[in-house]
Formats: sequence, C-alpha cells, structure tokens
Amino acid sequence: MTQFITSVHCESCEKCNEHLPILRNLEKNESEIINRKRYEVKFRAGENILKQGTTSTHIVVLTTGSAKAYIEGFNGRNLIFQIFKSWQIFGSPGLYVDNRYHYSVTALEDSTACFINAQSIKEVFRLNPDFAESFFSLCSSSTLVTFERFTSLTQKQMHGRIADVLLYLSEEIYHSKEFALLLSRQDIADFSGMSKDSAIRILKELENEGIIRASAKKINILRSDTLKQISLKG
Repeated sequence: MTQFITSVHCESCEKCNEHLPILRNLEKNESEIINRKRYEVKFRAGENILKQGTTSTHIVVLTTGSAKAYIEGFNGRNLIFQIFKSWQIFGSPGLYVDNRYHYSVTALEDSTACFINAQSIKEVFRLNPDFAESFFSLCSSSTLVTFERFTSLTQKQMHGRIADVLLYLSEEIYHSKEFALLLSRQDIADFSGMSKDSAIRILKELENEGIIRASAKKINILRSDTLKQISLKG
C-alpha cells in the first residue's frame, strides 16, 4: 500500500497558524474538521498542481516553493496571471459556481502543497463567519491582482507590459531588484501577452539601454525608476 508522508511543513492545521493567519480564527473542533481530510503532496518543478477544467474538489495551500497560475487559451496559448508563493491559497473560484478549476497551476520549482477538502471548508464556513470573511477577503485580494494584470495586458504597449512583469516579480514576489528567474522566456511572453520572440527582443532592448541585466537564470533591475516610467507610459 502506498505510504503518504506528512512533512514538517504540514503536520496539522493548528501548527500552520503562524504561516496562515486566517487559521487563527478557527476553534479547535473547526480546525479538526479541516485537518482530518487534508493531505500534502510534493511536486517537482514543471508538474501540474491544478488542471483547468477538472473537478474542484480541494482548496490548495502552497506550503513550500512557488507556482505559476495561468489560463489555458485557444491554439495552445497560455496566459499567466499570477505567481503563487509559499502560504498562499488558491483553487477557489469555482467553489460555489460549477465545482471546476478555472485555471491551471504548475510548480516553478520543487514545491509542496496542502490539499484541503472543499466540503470541509464549506462546513467550517457555516460554523465560523469570521473565518469565512477572512477567506473571501484573501480571495478578493487575489482577484484585484488579476484585474491589474488584465489592465496591463489590454491597455499597454509591449514595453509597458514587460516592465509590469519585471516590477511585479521584483516588488511582489522576490522583494529584491536582483532575483533568480524561475520563469522561462516563454513564461515571460505568456505573462505579458505576446510572442516569445517579442518578449526576448524587448528584454534585450532593456538590457542594451542599461535598465536591466538579464541572463538565462537571473534578472537584475539596474534602473528601477526608468522601468517604472516605462510601465506608467505603457
């Protein structure tokens, strides 16, 4: 029989309080409801965590690593709209609509994720309105990030879109002007809504102008003020 091992990152819901503040709203019996049907899964870089269109049976908490969330569009084209970091929750948009995942999530590096049974979550929502409010507040914040991404994609030229992606990675994900790039050039293209060739060309232009320094595995933003101006001008 297959043995499933729980790591130190996911021993019990009660021990996740310091990482996931919304769990502090739970009473002991409510925490036990969530804990008894949740499980942890390890993913290698490049493996799917969620698949768009499949049945939405669980809410997911990324406990280590990072992942990209994207909509699978027409003709094999993807649109990345968010990067998830450790201790972020995802998988909820279809929970009360059609019980399907409306986007895919793929690990960018070796990661672990806790899968929480959707029915358990709904049961606790009915018992604890404060927990439900905190949960949906997180979902709303995530939705606002998505709105900002779509505004960039629909209202800005290609240089502005690339600038937005680099600033998002620097300020929201890595909190540094220099960071290891887990995204491929194709991912950057999918994140900015353009072809891979166009994304590579604009990155090269930014590098030639001394705004960034780019290698296959690292980005260094040298002139963040200039990059922000490019973002504002679109």
